[in-house]
Amino acid sequence: MRILLIEDEKKTAAYLAKGLGEAGFQVTTASDGEAGLNLALAKTFDLFIIDVMLPKRDGWSIVATLKRKDVRTPILLLTARDSVRDRVKGLELGADDYLVKPFAFSELLARVRSVLRRSSAGHEREHLHIHDLEIDTRKYKACRSGTPLHLTSKEFLLLAHLVRRAGEAVSRNEIANQIWDIDFPINTNVVDVMVRRLRAKVDDPFKEKLVRTIRGVGYVLKSD
Repeated sequence: MRILLIEDEKKTAAYLAKGLGEAGFQVTTASDGEAGLNLALAKTFDLFIIDVMLPKRDGWSIVATLKRKDVRTPILLLTARDSVRDRVKGLELGADDYLVKPFAFSELLARVRSVLRRSSAGHEREHLHIHDLEIDTRKYKACRSGTPLHLTSKEFLLLAHLVRRAGEAVSRNEIANQIWDIDFPINTNVVDVMVRRLRAKVDDPFKEKLVRTIRGVGYVLKSD
């Protein structure tokens, strides 16, 4: 999952980027509001973490601009201002959550995951389709070229995640976090075993192979 962190305090930005990176997120940082807004509009992210008090353009202005341009990426605001009025203002502008400084990193991580879960639940399509592969996320059913794929619940979750990220490299740690909710780097081959089992059902019976290995990185599902 890709996060844009807009934070002008260098030590805070470095600390948060390091912690989020260790938790399996890809973090891009910006140190002022203008640069942050330009990145938010130019690239695709899964979450924005925005400090309210920023040079050149404050967090309120960034949120308002993103909403005006119909950017639907969820937003977590960070601020040292603890008044109810400020929190309400952020939420009314369109932020999804609000965290007051100082905070424990564990709380930030919990808020990040909560916002992402809510966003996923609110926007997730019931039917996913790529090449000859079709997935019904509501019924937990998948088929390829009209042939039902008899997947376990974990195999189905893995396949759905790869389809949503089709064309992008997905690391083993990200898979572990999505499928087993493991928050730390894993050294076992549990992910590789799961992928092999998935391939046996999704790829082996068919001529075109969809799941590919990227050595030293993870896996990618072939995009259209």
